[in-house]
Order: sequence, then C-alpha cells, then structure tokens
Amino acid sequence: MSKNLRLKAARALKDMSQKGLADAVGVTRQTINAIENGDYNPTIKLCISICRVLGKTLNDIFWEDEVNE
Repeated sequence: MSKNLRLKAARALKDMSQKGLADAVGVTRQTINAIENGDYNPTIKLCISICRVLGKTLNDIFWEDEVNE
C-alpha cells in the first residue's frame, strides 16, 4: 500500500491533528497514522466516517488512480 497523502492533506486543511480526527471517528491516533502511512487498510465504514468528518468524498481521499502503461 502507498502512503495516503490526500488524507493527510485533507486533515491539514481542516486544521485537525491525527488525534482530533481519531477522536471524531472513534479510533486511535495510531490507526489514523497507519492509514496515512499505508500500513493499514481501513474498513469502508471507517473510510466513510473519515470522509464525513473531513467533508470529502471517498474518491477524494481513498480512490487510487491506476496508470496503465
């Protein structure tokens, strides 16, 4: 898995810490850190919760464009 820089950027735009986002969605700060670092694949329920808190869509934060060469 690759790092989720879009999640980190969306969180920064809301001026939220990892702890603040974690508290808002009911997980630990370590879980948010693992998602941002690409070390944890969140459930769809958690993805939706994160998107709602950040005011983004699933596509905005979690969709990865594949480049076919």
